[in-house]
Amino acid sequence: MNLPVKRSHWGNRWTFMLATAGSAIGLGNIWKLPYMIGVNGGSAFVLVFILCILLVGIPLMMTEILLGRRAQKNPYNGMQALAAEANVSRSWKYLGGMGMVTGLLILGFYSVIGGWVLSYIYYAAIGTFAGIEGPQSIANFNALLASPVTLLFWHTVFMLLTMGVVARGVNSGLEKANNILIPALFMILLVLLGYSLSEGDMHLAVQFMFNPDFGKITPAVVLTALGHAFFSLSLGMGAVMVYGSYLQRHISIARTTIYIAIADTMLGLLVGLAIYALVFANHLPAAAGPGLIFQTLPIAFGHMPGGHFIGTLFFMLVAFAAWSSSISLVEPAIAWIVENKAMKRTTAALLIGISVWLLGIAVLLSFNEWKEIKIISGLNIFETLDKLTSTILLPLGGLFMAIFAGYFMKKNHSQEELNLHRNGYDLWRFTNNIVAPIAIFAVFLYLFGVMK
Repeated sequence: MNLPVKRSHWGNRWTFMLATAGSAIGLGNIWKLPYMIGVNGGSAFVLVFILCILLVGIPLMMTEILLGRRAQKNPYNGMQALAAEANVSRSWKYLGGMGMVTGLLILGFYSVIGGWVLSYIYYAAIGTFAGIEGPQSIANFNALLASPVTLLFWHTVFMLLTMGVVARGVNSGLEKANNILIPALFMILLVLLGYSLSEGDMHLAVQFMFNPDFGKITPAVVLTALGHAFFSLSLGMGAVMVYGSYLQRHISIARTTIYIAIADTMLGLLVGLAIYALVFANHLPAAAGPGLIFQTLPIAFGHMPGGHFIGTLFFMLVAFAAWSSSISLVEPAIAWIVENKAMKRTTAALLIGISVWLLGIAVLLSFNEWKEIKIISGLNIFETLDKLTSTILLPLGGLFMAIFAGYFMKKNHSQEELNLHRNGYDLWRFTNNIVAPIAIFAVFLYLFGVMK
């Protein structure tokens, strides 16, 4: 039995794939994945990361999509309806609510980082990176963080871009934006790859990322790769679930999930190749860490032929990825307000947008005026939100979604949504019910240990 409700739907499978890929492809792929490859052994991390996408990421994305499509509601109402259908406690609705809150908390600091990216488009375009050396590159980034007015301006621009799309709805807003953003993102990436092939050291980049060095595979590398595989697909916060609720019933969940995971992973790895080809050609350190794109790459752009243009293109690529992800972070909460409070979508977007914008102000002040304010365990506001969401809320969300779909939802209902042959369905149940929960629990314990 399906749960009937009138609801907007994606125009076709392609638009759903673009939107969900847009949710997954974000700063985690273009900013975080490349530097994590650098600090975690290069090819060792890449190998484990790909295996984790296959064994954990794809099954969990299938789970979240099937829950959304079965419910045909926002995550909060959806989990309540699914619990009623499964004849279990309605308290499962709080799992959906937790996901919506998590998305908004993430957007509170994500929009600030998105603002950094927008500012770097401007810096690249006006030639700030020309002839730049290491100390000046670091000083430029530190000057950005030290200016609350500058951070506020770019944070505001990023939030206006995000809420402007969300306010227009599924077909006029989300669908049209992702139909433009994601193809444009891949086109810019192809240009960057072409440039890296001609001007960078692609041979060293390929060796670094894809020549297996099994000696560098350690428990820490495995758990870090597993954690990033989970986070890179935007799982556990309700974004994929609410996108799944707009998915038409005749579209294969398994097939589209595989396509999305391949696109997401391939983009992250190709960005890594483009970046490291330039890094090695300019004799810069591969293990630069989080400052790789904001402090290290500007040096490369400033010393290469055409770096002025390529730097601008690169930060546009990062901005497009961040923008498409930020849209998905806020959509679950907007859907809940529209469906429960009889509020117009534009009004809901304004309400949520202002709330997140205010949270973002607290975050950006934590880099300057409020940097001495500590919340938990000596962490400032930005660090607290990052740890709370990535260390606790996201893993818990993914874990409980897997448990609900595998152990509480009726088998015939999950089979009806997945529409798989017996072997395929049994494989999904094994990975969802056993492999993924064990893996997420291991990541949770590891990250919690790091936090302590």
